[in-house]
Amino acid sequence: MTSTQKDKAAGGRPPKFQETCRPITVTLPERILKSLERVSPDRALALVKCIESVIGQKNEVKTLVELVEVLPGKALIVVHSDRSLSQIEWLRMVEIAPARYLLVLPPGMPIERLEVEMRDLMERLNEGDQEELLLLEQLQKLLIHQRRQKTLSKGELLLVDMAR
Repeated sequence: MTSTQKDKAAGGRPPKFQETCRPITVTLPERILKSLERVSPDRALALVKCIESVIGQKNEVKTLVELVEVLPGKALIVVHSDRSLSQIEWLRMVEIAPARYLLVLPPGMPIERLEVEMRDLMERLNEGDQEELLLLEQLQKLLIHQRRQKTLSKGELLLVDMAR
């Protein structure tokens, strides 16, 4: 908490959060404001609850890469960020839930090419991108392990040609 926040808290209401905060102004649709009221009458608390339910809590161990079972013994890889991976121009990221993405490789693209591109991304990341680095490391570890165990394969999805 900054000294300004301490001063305000001493003479006014107690602080809502036990970490550094700052005021913001945001314009939201009425339907979202009504939805936030159902979460909490306090908009700031409602926003924090919604975001933490999607992104995760500050101190919880983050699983940025997960396996989601879709058939007995078969799973899809889901990643929890698209910031760094979206820099791979041929890789498609399909958002299946807020901040949860499927990876889509073009037909004929070898999985090993994704591993090489990810190594290049890791070398280019800034020191402040620890969460992105962690995601890439987790994904790389998973891909390498599954490839070496010969349990990694590409499948097919049903696609519809929207141009017709």
